[in-house]
Amino acid sequence: MTDFQSLGLSESLLQAITENGYDTPTPIQQQSIPLILNGSDLMGLAQTGTGKTAAFGLPLIDRLLIEGGKPAQRGTRALILAPTRELVNQIAKSLVSFLKNTHLRVTPVVGGVSINGQIRKLSKGTDILVATPGRLLDLVDRDAVDLASASYLVLDEADQMLDLGFIHALRRIASLVSKDRQTLLFSATMPKQINDLARSYLRDPERVEVAPAGKTADKITQSVHFMDQKAKTSFLLNQLQDQPNDMSLVFCRTKHGAERLMRKLAQSGISAGSIHGNKSQGQRERAIRDLREGTINVLVATDVAARGIDIPGVSHVYNFELPEVAEAYVHRIGRTARAGAEGEAVALCAPEEIGLFRQIEKLIGIDIEVASGEVPPMSAASGRQKRSGGNGGGKRPQQHKQSSSGDNDNRARARAQRRKRPQGRRNAA
Repeated sequence: MTDFQSLGLSESLLQAITENGYDTPTPIQQQSIPLILNGSDLMGLAQTGTGKTAAFGLPLIDRLLIEGGKPAQRGTRALILAPTRELVNQIAKSLVSFLKNTHLRVTPVVGGVSINGQIRKLSKGTDILVATPGRLLDLVDRDAVDLASASYLVLDEADQMLDLGFIHALRRIASLVSKDRQTLLFSATMPKQINDLARSYLRDPERVEVAPAGKTADKITQSVHFMDQKAKTSFLLNQLQDQPNDMSLVFCRTKHGAERLMRKLAQSGISAGSIHGNKSQGQRERAIRDLREGTINVLVATDVAARGIDIPGVSHVYNFELPEVAEAYVHRIGRTARAGAEGEAVALCAPEEIGLFRQIEKLIGIDIEVASGEVPPMSAASGRQKRSGGNGGGKRPQQHKQSSSGDNDNRARARAQRRKRPQGRRNAA
């Protein structure tokens, strides 16, 4: 199969695909679309930037158009769950581009914005509801949405939803959706929990895997610089000043660290913005828009942005601090080399991060090129990280549970509050 016409999509949708400039499906699209059109549950594995949204979105739209009908009040015909606000908005925008000249409606719901406006929109019903789990359950508790009519359930970036502590929310949501449904699960990595999730939610699923779990895009050039933590800021500043016209993403581990680094870059004359869990939805959207439009050249982010930014022009991704979970590295650097372009991923590794660095190399299956500095020995700190869940493949480092890398920085505290007050409001994503 080399073009969309051979995949079994309807003529009306093929016209919309052509108008959007698509001519050749990606491997994940080639393999997934026919299976979804056939009604199969599916588990799709593919690295970021390979077209997963169209892989499930196009056949979903096709089936809804063929079935016809309208959603009931407060109802939805299809539900798509994603872990972050940025990814929800990105999915919704992509789907809308294929819905011209159709009656189908797409409604995104995320935290950080007025829930009352979302309640009003959902009162009329929607064909496709794209949501973060936390805000969706807030709406369910307010009786603003009825999920029983949803005959399609899509879990996108399922591994990150598990990392962000959404497993209990996913179980509750799945119990509210029609039992006679088609379920699609997409992910870039395959931790053991994803297999468990697939067995719980999918019925005899087809499996499509177009790249090994943890594999990075072929056109990303990766390198590492070893240095002390205190030397990182000046090193990064020199790198950014040497490429003033390039579009770069810089990843930090915490929201406070990201904001502090952004301010230091701005004070040094770098046009920079930031995106993290302390930013309002409007601020996050403006920062992404500023980067896309060239108002700023550098966006400093926590992992809240690792899977929610799709900007083809990002040429460099800097890991200012290495992530505590190796899989996050794959998603971070996947923000460059989008849609077949080339990109560079540069890691800055302090001695205390060498254990994390070795975990990353083991996951991606390559030795990252050392661009400068000397490889430090495993420190006592990194040794402890290894024993608590590093290369041995055991439990993840405990500090990850307290990570402030996104909207769910205080998720442990929130879960404790929910246990005390089962009907209380949730910290929506």
